[in-house]
Amino acid sequence: MSHSARLSDYRAALTTPGMRGPVVASLLARLPIAMVGLSLLLYVERATGSFAVAGMVSAAALTGVALGSVVQGRLMDRFGPTRPLLGVTGLFAFFVTVSVLAVEAGASVFVLVPLALGVGATEPMVGSASRALWERMVPAGPTRMAGYAYEAISMEVFFILGPGLAGLLLAAPWAGTGVVVGAVLMVVGALWFAFNPVVRAWGPVVQAPRPLLGAFAYPGMRTVALAALGFGVTIGFVEVAVPAFAKAVGQPSMGGLMLSLWSISSVVFGVLYGMRPWPRPMHLRLPVLLGGFALLAFLLAIPATLIGLGVALFFVGTLITPQSTAHSAAIEQVTPNGMAAEAFGWVITSVTIGLAIGQGLSGQLIEHFGTRPAFVASGVAGLLIALAVWLLRGTVQRGVPAEVPARSEMELAAR
Repeated sequence: MSHSARLSDYRAALTTPGMRGPVVASLLARLPIAMVGLSLLLYVERATGSFAVAGMVSAAALTGVALGSVVQGRLMDRFGPTRPLLGVTGLFAFFVTVSVLAVEAGASVFVLVPLALGVGATEPMVGSASRALWERMVPAGPTRMAGYAYEAISMEVFFILGPGLAGLLLAAPWAGTGVVVGAVLMVVGALWFAFNPVVRAWGPVVQAPRPLLGAFAYPGMRTVALAALGFGVTIGFVEVAVPAFAKAVGQPSMGGLMLSLWSISSVVFGVLYGMRPWPRPMHLRLPVLLGGFALLAFLLAIPATLIGLGVALFFVGTLITPQSTAHSAAIEQVTPNGMAAEAFGWVITSVTIGLAIGQGLSGQLIEHFGTRPAFVASGVAGLLIALAVWLLRGTVQRGVPAEVPARSEMELAAR
């Protein structure tokens, strides 16, 4: 299987017949992915005056995303994306509405936290469906790899734009504007995606009984999830330490801008890396990319100025998108047909849990020892997990036995 893509492959992927509608709809649905949670945190802090309460609410939403992504992915694999997306989108709109009413009513943290958990769990996972759709619409090869790379690159763009939009909308007369705008974009995009003809044609499928853990029951999938966990942990440390560094040097408003620098280099280098990926074998690429990312993270502990930190972040960010693309591409190699959406859900869950672990530990280190130990810890954690992925690389190399592709009920009936 080829794991490289040229610029012509990106063009071919994005002009695949039937894919234009889902591509545009998924852009709209995923644009607020880094916006809703941050807007909710800022909204709750503004309403309650407490970062502690806002942090608990934000953590609950993050936990909800981790729990909901796998469940939604499994439902999409079984029934196709349309019905699950319609159901969770309706629930998402409900939880967002009730959460806003609860904040306006001055509800306690014991009410806000469960509601935030519901918001996260029902956030429509259009990204999982969109990633799985490339597998159904594009033959295996460079064009499909370009589709996966596009998914990773577009997510990086959203992580650049989302926080900026959240901060901009916080200046609106009502502090909850960002939450509502983000939710509306997500709902409209999800419904548009769900009702697209090629998505609706992905109907219910007839499958053999699955293991209780689904895609996670396969050793190779667990190794990919471990790589994604290490990716999230390393980023989590940095995402807390960079704003703390900016605050320590008297420029607290620059924290978000600093993080944007590594997202920019991630997008640019991600396209270039996709053309000539190294190492080419996926079982080697996963640990090498994570290990390289962790080694680069040590650079962040060196600078004493914001300019120096910005330069370091630019270099560290080069290996973000290559890892995201590798995680997505590896799913084909380690899981049977018909499990793509759920498998991608496990990747999302692993990254989310990693982010939560990294952010929590980073905050403790910064509180007691400063930002430099947090940057060092990000590199150490990434290297240790990269070592574990290296030791387990054989599970990715072996992959899974070839299986007969699952067929829709309509296809079977036609036969």
